[in-house]
Amino acid sequence: MKVIGLTGGIGTGKSTVAGMLRQLGATVIDADRATREVQARGSEGLRRIVEEFGPETLKPDGELDRERLGALVFRDREARERLNRIVHPLVRTWMAKRLAEAHERGDRVAVLDIPLLFETRGTAGLDSVILVYAPEEVQLHRLVHLRGMTEDQARERIAAQLPIEEKRRMADHVILNTGTMDDLRAEVQRVWQAVTADL
Repeated sequence: MKVIGLTGGIGTGKSTVAGMLRQLGATVIDADRATREVQARGSEGLRRIVEEFGPETLKPDGELDRERLGALVFRDREARERLNRIVHPLVRTWMAKRLAEAHERGDRVAVLDIPLLFETRGTAGLDSVILVYAPEEVQLHRLVHLRGMTEDQARERIAAQLPIEEKRRMADHVILNTGTMDDLRAEVQRVWQAVTADL
């Protein structure tokens, strides 16, 4: 089984690309889903977050208040590191379990969809890494005009990740996402053919 890393910057369209790769036959193991699972109501992860950051991180129904926690950690690097020390090991365990299940099923290609792949996991055990790329000014425009963030909020979130140009230099394959949806599909198809050529 080939294990491919998929990453990108916020607002580059990585989730859209992950969906396209799934349609092409990849088993996509999503770190964002893993994060939601390990922070779900009643989970060990949520218990530890509340212990670390206080009960105000909970909504009245007992779910994590992601917006409130996000506002806190994107402003404060030390708080972000404290959160990552709780969440990242739990996410890695969750994803490793899903990867083992894919291997047992005999899946041909597993894609680990990890926004902070270079920042947190690294590339060990991966056959290659795909980056979904859009320049920083495009990221900023999408976060403000499509996601409704203020410019300051968008800049904070972009700054919390490695610069997209640095990620571009580290990736094995780059999917450019600055055009139409058809352009993006063609880019995904091109890279898919490259990573599966020897299967």
